[in-house]
Amino acid sequence: MKFSCEKALLQAAVNTASRAVAAKSSIPALEGVLLQAGSTLTVSGYNMQTGIRRSLEADVTEEGSLVLSARLFGDIIRRLPDDVVIFSSDENWNVNVTCGDASYHILALSAEDYPELPEVEDQYSFRIPQKTLRAMIAETSFAVSTDEVRPIHTGSLFEIGDDSLTMVSVDGFRLALRREPLEQVSGVFRFVAPGQALNEVEKICEDVDDCAAITLGDRHLLFEVGPTQLICRRLEGEFLDYKAAIPRANPITVVAETKMMMNSIDRVSVVISDKQKSPIRCMFDENKVLMSAKTGNGEAKDVCPVNGDGGRLEIGFNNRYLMEALKYAPADQVRIELNTGISPCIITPVEGEEHFLYMVLPVRLKSN
Repeated sequence: MKFSCEKALLQAAVNTASRAVAAKSSIPALEGVLLQAGSTLTVSGYNMQTGIRRSLEADVTEEGSLVLSARLFGDIIRRLPDDVVIFSSDENWNVNVTCGDASYHILALSAEDYPELPEVEDQYSFRIPQKTLRAMIAETSFAVSTDEVRPIHTGSLFEIGDDSLTMVSVDGFRLALRREPLEQVSGVFRFVAPGQALNEVEKICEDVDDCAAITLGDRHLLFEVGPTQLICRRLEGEFLDYKAAIPRANPITVVAETKMMMNSIDRVSVVISDKQKSPIRCMFDENKVLMSAKTGNGEAKDVCPVNGDGGRLEIGFNNRYLMEALKYAPADQVRIELNTGISPCIITPVEGEEHFLYMVLPVRLKSN
């Protein structure tokens, strides 16, 4: 196997593929990256759950494939000067890497020891701009469950309609929903993608209008972003009926400046810690919300101006859950819908179509 390529291209490919490399595995090859030199050079990482494959342009003079330690090869490539990398190996898996005046001699493993990445049959597919997909993942992934008791909720639901994509994440305490229009959809379908895989997709996507392609197979999903492919297993099970779970006939509605409310939550959260936990007590009055928190560390109070009358409703929230809902809301102003002190709080945009919705469950307050 012999090829040469730009150091920056090789480093980017190795870094991307290494995200899917197993930290420790009973199969030593899975702790490495698979290099395949043919018409192009391909670098792959796989941990039996998620596989990432990235292609790059290289001058291949001798085709072949082998496996290199992801950690060692990544460290070598990162330290090379910005020049052309010349890579060669012999039949005994001895590898030579040279770039400028630097050279390395390392050992590889046979590619035959490397499990094949799954093939994804094209049942359904759609395309979406990378920056839109990236934003949708970022603005819903915080609500993905980490509780393995309900594995289906450790991923996000993708619901593809005739002209839109709806993404939903839920963890039992809050729900995050994002909706965006779609073009060229091959049908109406839905699936659940693992949260960990989506975090990698978010990193691979760039802030560009170029489209990412998502293909739904029988058991796996394929995300194609530029020269990178990510393959992961679909999550199976019954996802929450989110439409039935979201109450919308709420009698109380106020409008808040997103940053202003976040600042108030931040101020009263100072006395809350992992050791000294307490909900934020919110009293929605006319054109203002009185916030307070009290722990063994002390007591904090603040007032956040809003538009609307909350009817002096008192309700408690986990400070982090409420803060994250506002932090990821892609709007300067939000509408907050309330019913009772034990009913969910609904957060939606003030203007434009309803392209996001966050639901936060309250915390029961002790009486003063």
